[in-house]
Amino acid sequence: MAVGPPGTGTREKDREDSDARVIARSRDEPEQFAALYDRHAHAVHRYAARRLGPEAAEDLMADTFVTAFQRRHTYDLTRADARPWLFGIATNLVGRHRRAEARRYKALARLPEPVEHEEPVADRAVARAGATGVRRELAAALAGLSARHRDVVLLVAWAGLDYEEAAEALGVPVGTIRSRLHRARSRLREALGGTDPTAFREADAHA
Repeated sequence: MAVGPPGTGTREKDREDSDARVIARSRDEPEQFAALYDRHAHAVHRYAARRLGPEAAEDLMADTFVTAFQRRHTYDLTRADARPWLFGIATNLVGRHRRAEARRYKALARLPEPVEHEEPVADRAVARAGATGVRRELAAALAGLSARHRDVVLLVAWAGLDYEEAAEALGVPVGTIRSRLHRARSRLREALGGTDPTAFREADAHA
């Protein structure tokens, strides 16, 4: 798919050519589905890498788009943005690796930290989660969450979904998302000395 220089024309084209329209066209022209991959593969890969590590991320990302392609005829075309659908598929695939994910967080929690002066633990956790993936204190806290609570908090904090999108991704009511997110963040704050390092996405979650 040709990519032109950034500008209003490109943005207008993107708005016109929604994910739903791409998926609709791909039902008769399967090669059109590549546009969805081009748009979202990087974000799905980053999400997978944070949850399962870089070694598993490539396979999980590929499996996500293979699954999405196979299910494209069932996609709700009234939903212009396919991100919740894709992240929901990815999260379900992560569910097949729950033990591996938990082992990874526990292993990361045991890694030594470099000495950093006058910087709060939770601030370091936020910075590292955003830049290089989850590290020590945050890893230990995430390992202590149940799978359903971890799914919700990471879809909001790392995949960047709002409450409604997270509900769509997981196939649960928005109220359930709110409840699970509240409980998950309470656990994280307790484990991290009163600060929740996933709350940096809160401003982007439409309460």
